[in-house]
Amino acid sequence: MNKEKRREILERLRANNPHPETELNFSSPFELLVAVTLSAQATDVSVNKATDKLFPVANTPQAIVELGVEGLKGYIKTIGLYNSKAENVFKACQILLDKHGGEVPEDRAALEALPGVGRKTANVVLNTAFGWPTIAVDTHIFRVSNRTKFAMGKDVDKVEEKLLKVVPKEFKVDVHHWLILHGRYTCVARKPRCGSCIIEDLCEFKEKTEI
Repeated sequence: MNKEKRREILERLRANNPHPETELNFSSPFELLVAVTLSAQATDVSVNKATDKLFPVANTPQAIVELGVEGLKGYIKTIGLYNSKAENVFKACQILLDKHGGEVPEDRAALEALPGVGRKTANVVLNTAFGWPTIAVDTHIFRVSNRTKFAMGKDVDKVEEKLLKVVPKEFKVDVHHWLILHGRYTCVARKPRCGSCIIEDLCEFKEKTEI
């Protein structure tokens, strides 16, 4: 795909949603960190249902440490892999208290050193909480990037590398959200809704559908 076509795609996505936001509910960098950690292999809807009950009770590292692992499990047991996620969030909270004064660090290495936090989670926190031009590649972004041929790659790291290279600076902060939402609601996995897609004529996917 050439750069002119990529730019037109980005301009259309921006015009359609000028101020995209994550669908996870949060009101602080710490709440976002917890929500994104819990969202691995889970839907945003299921995470929001759990955190809507958890955060009014415990939305700081100190409060979650005081809640304890078992107490935390009680709030997130409806989310997949809740046992390991509770352990990771609890340990991460201890590290935030011990090493970062209870604050979420605006630093990739420090974020990735937290239990349960990989590159994708760190990218989301840096982008959404701190406004960094990072691009977290999840299954939706990986699919959309390859299917449309916007930024092709064999794995998420390669797609991220390509996106960072081909997305102009002015779009980098928001492109993560545009692509995720596009993959979640239009360019869906089994049968993409090509007929209702605002970039259908620019997309290079050959097997387009009528939907």
